[in-house]
Amino acid sequence: MPLAKLRRLVVGLVLLAVFLVAAGAPTPARALEPVGVSKDDVAIDLKPATDLYFGQGRNFQVTTVPGADGIVRRIEVEAKSAAASGNWAVFALANNTDDQIDRLVVASHFRLVGSGILSPDLGSQRIASITPSQGFALERQASSDADVFLVTLDPGSVVTFVAELTSSRLPELRLWDPNGYKDTINAFTLYRGIVLGIAGLLAVFLTILFVVKGSAMFPAAAALAWAVLAYICIDFDFWQKLLPLAPGQERIWRAWTEVALAFTLAMFLFAYLNLNRWHRALSITLLVWLTLLAGLGGLAAFEPVAASGIARLSLAATAGIGLALIVGLAFQGFDRAVMLIPTWCLIILWLAASWMTVTGRIDNDIIQPALGGGLVLIVLLIGFTVMQHGFAGGSFAQGLLSDMERRSLALAGAGDAVFDWDVSRDRIFLDADGDTLSGMPIAAMNGAARDWLPVLHPDDRDRFKLTFDTVIEHRRGRIVQEFRVADEDGHYHWMQLRARPVLGSDGEVVRCVGTLKDVTDLKKAEERLLHDALHDQLTGLPNRELFRDRLEAIGILAATRDDVRPTIFVIDVDRFKQVNDDFGLAVGDTILLTVGRRLKRILKPQDSLARLGGDQFGLILVSESDVAAVAAFAESLREAIKAPIALAGREIVLTGSIGLSGWAEGATSEETLKEAELAMYQAKRFGGDRIEPFRPAYKTIGAGRLQLESDLRRAFERSELSLAFQPIVDLAAETVAGFEALLRWEHPRRGTISPAEFIPIAENTGLIVSLGQFALEEAAKRLGDLHRATGDESFFMSVNISSRQLIRQDLIADVKSVLERYKLAPSVLKLELTESMVMDNPERSARLLARLRELGVGLSLDDFGTGHSSLAYLMRFPFDTLKIDQSFLRNNSQPQRPIILHSIVTMAHDLGLRVVAEGVESESDIVQLKQLNCEYAQSFAFSPPLNFEMARRLLVDRSASLKRAS
Repeated sequence: MPLAKLRRLVVGLVLLAVFLVAAGAPTPARALEPVGVSKDDVAIDLKPATDLYFGQGRNFQVTTVPGADGIVRRIEVEAKSAAASGNWAVFALANNTDDQIDRLVVASHFRLVGSGILSPDLGSQRIASITPSQGFALERQASSDADVFLVTLDPGSVVTFVAELTSSRLPELRLWDPNGYKDTINAFTLYRGIVLGIAGLLAVFLTILFVVKGSAMFPAAAALAWAVLAYICIDFDFWQKLLPLAPGQERIWRAWTEVALAFTLAMFLFAYLNLNRWHRALSITLLVWLTLLAGLGGLAAFEPVAASGIARLSLAATAGIGLALIVGLAFQGFDRAVMLIPTWCLIILWLAASWMTVTGRIDNDIIQPALGGGLVLIVLLIGFTVMQHGFAGGSFAQGLLSDMERRSLALAGAGDAVFDWDVSRDRIFLDADGDTLSGMPIAAMNGAARDWLPVLHPDDRDRFKLTFDTVIEHRRGRIVQEFRVADEDGHYHWMQLRARPVLGSDGEVVRCVGTLKDVTDLKKAEERLLHDALHDQLTGLPNRELFRDRLEAIGILAATRDDVRPTIFVIDVDRFKQVNDDFGLAVGDTILLTVGRRLKRILKPQDSLARLGGDQFGLILVSESDVAAVAAFAESLREAIKAPIALAGREIVLTGSIGLSGWAEGATSEETLKEAELAMYQAKRFGGDRIEPFRPAYKTIGAGRLQLESDLRRAFERSELSLAFQPIVDLAAETVAGFEALLRWEHPRRGTISPAEFIPIAENTGLIVSLGQFALEEAAKRLGDLHRATGDESFFMSVNISSRQLIRQDLIADVKSVLERYKLAPSVLKLELTESMVMDNPERSARLLARLRELGVGLSLDDFGTGHSSLAYLMRFPFDTLKIDQSFLRNNSQPQRPIILHSIVTMAHDLGLRVVAEGVESESDIVQLKQLNCEYAQSFAFSPPLNFEMARRLLVDRSASLKRAS
């Protein structure tokens, strides 16, 4: 062999070996490309852009796509599930917009499309967790039929996500807009409910037929209907709501239902065609087949995938064999086979569509629920078929009554009057039996058709004449008409006429025969329902829906006429919830009714007032367009609300927050109403009793406030709330005597949020009660931990109480509960209340504080001197501690400061109260407070608020120092 050829052969063998080694080694994934996400995307298929890795173990390393800064990183992710599969999926998302985007990563547990035939994918959990290349792991959303994770993409960010797979298959992975996903789920809810309802009714109905008619086809049809119902319940995720399934059980149930479908279809074919009568070989074959399918149900408990694959093949075999049997028996003239042909054709069509679906030839979101509906349609046709055959022979038509007698009895039972118009003679005959048309002028209504016109309502006469003239002219049709007839007292009754023409031998209308019925009660009920649907039940004013409809109509008018410039008002009664709490809901309803009447008296006929809900009213002002006149009108609204309301010998004075917005060109009614609502909320933020016109800046304020409110609701679930502990120092001993518990919120994106920002939101939304309960529970728990850590149970803890907590009856029970749970002496728990809070309802506050004092709990009056109460009122409340507001210690330049401070401390001591001074800034302040015998002080001069570990260490170190000194 020449040397050159030998060299080429060796090089070729080497290259072949390198290729084989490279082919056997794991190939690197293709370059991962980030999927661009925009605000307009509703759903994005992530599957084509996802890299899958199998058998990688519990720890998985991957290179991220270049971020916004162009840097490529290498990250390592550890499996979070105990039984990790070692399978991973990697994808990347890029937010190309300037806004933050929230999306849902959705992986369905089961998808019929592409599930396979012999070894089908019966569904399972797909994703255990998703870890981004930056930030925290994605939060799993509640869903029973899919793995749903919430992802938040910052503006301009590029994030790589690593998903831990719990299955070797990932049939679908999509990125959904949250609202779009919700709408998609809800879009099928009504359809699924209808299909489930029809399937359930068919199953029950066929079961009842089995009881009534003992033929073997009825239990077979009923069994098939129940099997279809079970399959649909699993497929539509309804079974999970009835009987929650453990992980992995869904595959077993799905396999059982598919086996049940195959078994019951074969059983129905056997029973309906009555094969056991003349066809012995077929009977034995089908019985063996059914026995094997019954055993297949036991196999499904251990090998659901294999059982399901066999069941799917059995369905196809049953359809094919059944078609051959039906066609052969039909040619022999077997009636049952002939009647089954349409149903079996539909079964063949359904199986063909199913085959195209499970093999992936049809791939859309509609086919799976459509196949479920097709099963119900098959059962419906089977029901009609068995009824047609089972009751053939006129068993229902047998009886002692003739057809004429039966119709006569039915008419008498319905209670309708007989209407007969002899067209050729122009005579109407009205036969009213009993009280059917009591009070009607029957005599005037029996005669010529024109005699009806005087007793008809004027608005109905032309329509009455036109209907009858049209029927006679066209010589066909059916009359279904409602009109009003005056009774003998002159009151109008609604009547319903249902009639049809009767043609003579010449093709002309000779008679018009039907029934006449009094439907006045039905019409009144419809009017009441319509009124109730569009009006508030309490005030009788239009509700929000009618208000928006009128607003839409005014908007259309304003767009075409320059002289129509409406102004939209939204009015909210300030602190109305406190009225309900203090006086009860009945008094609150009375006040709302009074306010509504006052506002309505101010309006002119062209203006419109509505109750939008709760204590909110909406108003469309059309009668005034001048700015000064609108402002004067708004002031008159405010004064009308402020006018005292006399109730049970006392006067209640309310205020209102009024927001208004003018109609802008091109604006929609919804936008204008939203602007007025934002202005109203801004008026409430300014303290209420205020008129606030809309400004564009309010849109960002409202959106930020709503987002903050939503985040605050989720802060409890995410454990973002905590307590900080500011030491309270005993001035005489110069040691820490206790702590004040202060709420802290650590937002995952915005960082620490000031209580001054989130406490007002909590008070307006009612979340302040939950915040207060959290603070009380956490403070008591931490105080118990401090007592055990130091062995000193003299330390106390001060907790702030909100006005909402103060007016609730549960506060006493809450305090008792935490004292018993954490084994605390009542004296070491002090509740802090501001004087303005107490003075909101002095009588109720005095009773509640007295009960708390009986428990032995300490009561501290916070921010003394900043409220509006008098000392005479202050003496009524059982406080044991008074906290001097920091404003009295920080005004160093004012000469009156020492005198006021001395007076407050002396007065407190004379009343038997201990004093805590806030805002101490200098050593001279400490000296002065010691000279005044002030017991305690707290401020940053001593210590800032500490976390629990720092507070514990502070007390433990102090206890150790005291022990060494002793």
